[in-house]
Order: sequence, then C-alpha cells, then structure tokens
Amino acid sequence: MIKKKKILIAVGGTGGHVFPGYNLAKYLEKNEFNVKLITDKRGSQYLKKIENFKFTSFPSSPIISKNILSFFFSIITIIYSILISFVFLIFNRPTVIFGMGGYASFPICLAASILKINLIIYENNLVIGKANKFLLPFAKKLIVSFKDLEGVPKKYQEKISEIGNIIKEEIINYSRKTYFNSNNKISVLVLGGSQAAKIFAEVLPNIFYECKNQGINMKIYQHCLQSQNAELKLFYEKYKIEHEIFNFNTNLIQYFSKVNLAITRAGSSMLAELTNANIPFIAVPLPSSADNHQLKNAKFYENKNYSLLIEEKDLKLKLLKVIENINGNDSILNKITENQRQHSDKNVYKNIDEILKEIINEKN
Repeated sequence: MIKKKKILIAVGGTGGHVFPGYNLAKYLEKNEFNVKLITDKRGSQYLKKIENFKFTSFPSSPIISKNILSFFFSIITIIYSILISFVFLIFNRPTVIFGMGGYASFPICLAASILKINLIIYENNLVIGKANKFLLPFAKKLIVSFKDLEGVPKKYQEKISEIGNIIKEEIINYSRKTYFNSNNKISVLVLGGSQAAKIFAEVLPNIFYECKNQGINMKIYQHCLQSQNAELKLFYEKYKIEHEIFNFNTNLIQYFSKVNLAITRAGSSMLAELTNANIPFIAVPLPSSADNHQLKNAKFYENKNYSLLIEEKDLKLKLLKVIENINGNDSILNKITENQRQHSDKNVYKNIDEILKEIINEKN
C-alpha cells in the first residue's frame, strides 16, 4: 500500500456515523496513511472522550424549515461550512475523502466534489441517508454494509460495493464461548445507543421486576443517562435485582463475556457488533429515526434470524413474554447464536484496502 497518502474522513454528529469513521481512521493510521477526521459539535462530544485522538470540528446544520428565521439560519450555516471546507481542502488536499453520512459530512464532501477530489461515501443502514443520497452523483464509490440497500436510483447501482460493517477490529476478532444460563441466570446487557435511550431506564426496570416475581433469575448491565443513575440504582437495590449501571462507554466488549442477551436500539453499528460477537439480542428501534431506518435495520436482522424484534410501543406487552420463553430454554438463544456465526465482517478492512488501491492507482 502506498504510504503517507492523505485521507480525510467526514462524519455526521451521531454515534452511528462517528464510530465507523473513528474505526476507519484508526485502521488507516495503522496502515501508514495520513488521516484527518472532520465532524461537528455533536460528533465532537463523542470523540473528546477518546484519549489522544485528534480531529477537526466544523459548524453544521440540517435544513430546518419550521419557520423562515430557522430556515434562513440553517442555510447560512451550511453555506459558511462549505466555504471553510473549501479553504481547509485547498491547504490540506487529500487523495481521498470518505463521507460517512449525516448532515455534518455534507459540506466538506460537496466542496471536495467541486474540487475534483475522490469521494467515497459509506452507508451502513438499510436505507440510504439524505446526505449520502444527495452526494451520490458526485461519489466515486458507494460502499455499503449490506447490498440490500433501499433508495439508490438504478443509474447509480454500479457505484455500489458491499464491504461489510466498519466496526472495531477487536470485535471482529472477538472469540466468545457459548454462555447461556450456565448458572440458571439470564444476564442482560441493556444498550440505549450512543445517546442512551431514556425510555429504557423508565420502562425496563418494571419489566425486570415482574420477571423476578415470576422466579426468573437475572442480572442487569444497563446503559443509561447520567441523570438516571441514582434512580435506577435505587430501584434495583430496593427490589434486590443484581445490576451494574454505566453511562457512555466505548469499550462494550468488556461486557460481552458476562451476558447471554442484549436489549438494544437498532443502530446499524451496534447490531453489527453484537452479531459479530455472537450476542443474541432484542432490537428495539428508535421510532423517530430518519426514514424509520432503525426499524428496517431490525427487520433485516430478524429476517436473518440473528435477533428478535420488539417495537417500542410493544415493550410492556411483549418483553416479559419473550424473557419467560427464554428462561430455562437455551435452544432459543443458541439458535440465534448459531445463525449469527454464519455472518462475519472480518474482510471489511481488506475490502476497503482494495477499493483504495484501485482509486489511488487510477489517479496515478
């Protein structure tokens, strides 16, 4: 691989965009590329928590149309961001830009296309995002986690390359021994996504309490908002439910050997990590996700028999019944694990290498 070529990675402000971008940056840095990562204020909140990782933050805004003033302000912010992107790219011209999706990635990717810089866009959901769809005509490649992607016009189908999910190498290489009810206990990892799911801390504890009343032995490892720590801890202690509470954590792998079930939002990166780690999970999609992409993600994994799906509106009605069925019946979780083992993203970085070589050699 050609050394010290400049690569720029532009990521949106949510964890679903930031963490694949970060994973890619760490891989490319290790392979002798000069890498810069661009995000916005929201994305910065995640990256600041990662020690010794440098990045650049630009202003960004979605197009807000609720009133004329908001619309005008958002357009001005986007134009300003495009202008400073031009200046940045003129002085830091990369060989390739990866656009990882989200509106924060849009200005610099658009500026790159005008400056004729090679643009690769990445989509890890099952429906293409708005920013990526707009950038598609200018992109050299659209790299995707799965070929079953909705929303790509036929004329751009030839740009698609299925590479897999850009997740941490340590998770791809993670080896997990089967661990189901070895102590007649269901150990549950509750994951609320990068922004935490407030409703999980409000609804799930009462369901776990009902499980305990029915004699189901459980231990809960729960991700929540920091403001919910005290109330959640008090509830579990009051009803003598084994638990461990944690807030934002980039090292979830420490919990993987401790649990036999996860309850999670349906962001594509999280579903991919759990699948690669062979952790059976119940996906609870965020109802307000753009284009309902989390529901589509969850249905895709359910159809592959990699997981179970419960919509948020049905949690109180269905989750207790699902846990009752799982309790004492290892075959349900074992079957999911067997199916998950049929999937691996171990070739994702090799696939990226091949695409980069192709584009760099073509440019030369």
